[in-house]
Amino acid sequence: MTVAKGNMLNQNSVLWEENIPGGTHWSGLIRRGTALRITDLEGGANLSALFYNADEKLERYNMPDTLKAQHTAFLTTGHVCYSDMGRVMCSIIHDDVGWHDTICGVTDAAMVEAKYGESNYQMHRNNMFRNGKDGLLIELAKYGLGKRDLMASVNFFSKVMPDEDGNLSFVSGHSQAGNFVDVRFDMNVLLVLSTAPHPLDTKTTYQPASIKLSARPAAPMLRDDICRNLCEQNARGFINTERYYL
Repeated sequence: MTVAKGNMLNQNSVLWEENIPGGTHWSGLIRRGTALRITDLEGGANLSALFYNADEKLERYNMPDTLKAQHTAFLTTGHVCYSDMGRVMCSIIHDDVGWHDTICGVTDAAMVEAKYGESNYQMHRNNMFRNGKDGLLIELAKYGLGKRDLMASVNFFSKVMPDEDGNLSFVSGHSQAGNFVDVRFDMNVLLVLSTAPHPLDTKTTYQPASIKLSARPAAPMLRDDICRNLCEQNARGFINTERYYL
């Protein structure tokens, strides 16, 4: 377990909390200076997340820049999420899990039906099988966004590993019930989420796990902040963000 110095949260200062059932979707504005604790309630959760500048939605999370700037293929404590304008949108200040997938994207309707069988609303009502892409698009439509605004997601709580030929395999049992990650928001962010299964999940039955969101005020960023000091590029990214809000 790793915690960023100077970023302990006040456990008695919860602003709001919400549970998101497995296989559903959610969106909302997370303001700069807020820390969001994301908890895997059942174990084996997958939370696909998209990030947009709440004040100018053409600016959004950029996966290639995020990975190459920090010389990584996954996210954990100390890593940040960059926008396509070179600004830090949010940063991981605590992580129980140690690895969050950044490259596999989300399921679509065809993938879910091929893997789990057909189960639509007419058949099973709210127990229908939902997919990540449609869930994200439903939330994006609330803000005037659509298919062209989809991009690579961060898949919290999921881990994939490559073999010698570069083929990816899903790591089962990676996240346990009660594991959580604390994400500090360094910009005003429109956060869009889906709890549909990971595309490479090895389960043969549709059993997406639920997660819990708990928002708290983030502690002030100190000079020894692990995210800011992870690499020189991160220090520059935070400067870009701070200048944006001057």
